[in-house]
Amino acid sequence: MKKIFILALSSLALISSIASARDDVGSYSIADALSTETAKTKLGNDVQFYFGEQAYGETVNKFGELKTNKKTNAFNKSDQEACQWVFLSAMIALKKSAKKQGGNAVVNIKSNYKNNLTSSEETFQCGAGAMIAGVALTGEVVTLK
Repeated sequence: MKKIFILALSSLALISSIASARDDVGSYSIADALSTETAKTKLGNDVQFYFGEQAYGETVNKFGELKTNKKTNAFNKSDQEACQWVFLSAMIALKKSAKKQGGNAVVNIKSNYKNNLTSSEETFQCGAGAMIAGVALTGEVVTLK
């Protein structure tokens, strides 16, 4: 009986700590995240990315909207470090999808964290907690001339 009581009490403590878990949403620099050597290597130059209302060249083909929602382990990382890492993961997913569809660019990229669409040419939105950080992006795959 004593073991059951301890187990129940431990479970209750765990559930209450999860319920009050931190989920801070912040804005982080796109330029800073894309300027890392890892980002340059992983993203390359074969797919171009245009955020918010950035101007881009003439569109030859449109392939439709993409959505990505990525999470990463944020344990023992600063919010900025975790958010830059998961942003890169989301960008890699956009690149892979664009190439698979035959596009050479993703335009009108916006943050869509928890279905809150945010358009910016300079920042992306990231939710960071004690254990997990997440970035959700939307964009349109196109072929530019």
